[in-house]
Amino acid sequence: MVDDEPLIRYAAVDALEAEGFDVLEAGSADEALVILQSNNVDAVFTDVNMPGSTDGLGLMSRVRERFPRTRVIVTSGHVRLGAFDLASGVSFIPKPYAHEALVSMLRGPC
Repeated sequence: MVDDEPLIRYAAVDALEAEGFDVLEAGSADEALVILQSNNVDAVFTDVNMPGSTDGLGLMSRVRERFPRTRVIVTSGHVRLGAFDLASGVSFIPKPYAHEALVSMLRGPC
């Protein structure tokens, strides 16, 4: 779970953990990349707009390049992204999102 807004991040982490997911969290794409180097991660859920050397779309691209088997879901409350804006196999869910919708995306087919 990658989001620079702590309250949004904590709420999503709590909801995912309540559904049985093991969740690692990061407040920036830079932090997420460090976590990805030392952990086996099945999915990355990232916000688009974040501070640091790269944003959520940059993180998406790096995850697709370095960890092609890792699922990526992108979210934003500021921009709407379509299939042409995202790397192959990446999903988008707009903010505000229902935690149930996120859980459904994570449990559904890739």
